[in-house]
Amino acid sequence: MGLVNGDMTINYGGELLEIKGTVLFFINPKVAHTLVRRVHRTSGYACIFTENFISARELKDSPLFRIGENPVIKLDEAQTAFMTGIFKKILSVYDGDYPHKSDLIKNCISLIIHEALRIQPPKNLSHSRNGATRVARLFMDLLEKQFPIERSSEPLSLRTPHDYAEQLSLHVNYLNRAVKEVTGHPTSAHIAKRIIAEAKALLHHSDWSVAEIAYALGFEYPAYFNNYFKRATGTTPNGFRKV
Repeated sequence: MGLVNGDMTINYGGELLEIKGTVLFFINPKVAHTLVRRVHRTSGYACIFTENFISARELKDSPLFRIGENPVIKLDEAQTAFMTGIFKKILSVYDGDYPHKSDLIKNCISLIIHEALRIQPPKNLSHSRNGATRVARLFMDLLEKQFPIERSSEPLSLRTPHDYAEQLSLHVNYLNRAVKEVTGHPTSAHIAKRIIAEAKALLHHSDWSVAEIAYALGFEYPAYFNNYFKRATGTTPNGFRKV
């Protein structure tokens, strides 16, 4: 997160964000972002931290870091002075030798997050729907990136809604709601449909054994894959391969 004064355009998750004057910004590292245009020299502060440093729940539950939300908050003169003081405090504590400086820095970061929420409350329903659309698109893009599977020795790493929510830095309930709202189908249904499609492709177009395909698709045992495939298609993997 940062406190920036300047004039620039950032591409954040496919959306162009204009930064003019002094703003707070919150960046989710799982969302692709690039500096598109900088008109004038910028100044300010940046604070980079890991999920392990701050409560992961606080980050995932906060709309400031949520995919689909606007991460830029415009500040007036008084708000700029207040936030500048906190960032300066973080710097002085970080450079100092106070034995509990990590806890103090965490408190400063938490204060910035909550003050930002006070300045800019979560968006209304129409914005939430736009956010849901972006989340659903990011989920579908991430799902497709898992395929095709080219090596049986590199199994599918994302198999459950929790896996995808973790990768996108979202709470799984928020991910499920967004995907269901936009597509009409739950996250698990999309994952299952894509796994079955990949299983069919491998059965028809590769010489891998059923066991190799099962492991490549993330199943611990071939029997689990057999049952999963039969429930979805009405036939066993070997039966499908013979057709």
